[in-house]
Amino acid sequence: MVLTAGAGQPAIGNADSVEIEQREAAEGMSKPQLQPIETVSVAESEAEPANYKVFHRIVDWITNDRMQLLNITDRVNEIVRKSGVRDGMVHLQSLHTTTAVFLNEWQDALLHDVRNFFDQVVHREQYYRHNDPEFSDCERRNADSHMRGMLMDQTLSLQVRNATVLLGTWQSIILAEFDGPRSRSLAVQVSGV
Repeated sequence: MVLTAGAGQPAIGNADSVEIEQREAAEGMSKPQLQPIETVSVAESEAEPANYKVFHRIVDWITNDRMQLLNITDRVNEIVRKSGVRDGMVHLQSLHTTTAVFLNEWQDALLHDVRNFFDQVVHREQYYRHNDPEFSDCERRNADSHMRGMLMDQTLSLQVRNATVLLGTWQSIILAEFDGPRSRSLAVQVSGV
């Protein structure tokens, strides 16, 4: 059993405790409350040897629409299985600023609502300097796509348990295309034991 001081207080050892208690009493300070913390130790001989692995893949998709949502859950789980990692993490990173990767339910009505949400929050026809030849050399006129990607983010880290991605009942991994149709790449890194 290890004893520690209360929140924000340094741990007090036996050698200094009398002096500190006297100083605190003189200054009107209350004595910190010590809280027991149970610790469990595992003998090294009982621990299983772990071979930490890191596995990388770049996965490509060809999108068909300017805004498109792709359920990539099965593909990511396939990569996790091939990695040989049983327990660890999978990190997904889009290699594009006009895409995003996120978790949500894969259901047709909700996917329709998600597309409408993106259209309502980031208007394509709004003036953007990025789309103006006076300020930018971008010919795609895709500032709205960058804004949508920025809102949703291009990375996602998830737990791997029993050689599969740990997801809730209704969770799917979704890759969002905001500037298609194009070829898109996603970096997948699986690490663990």
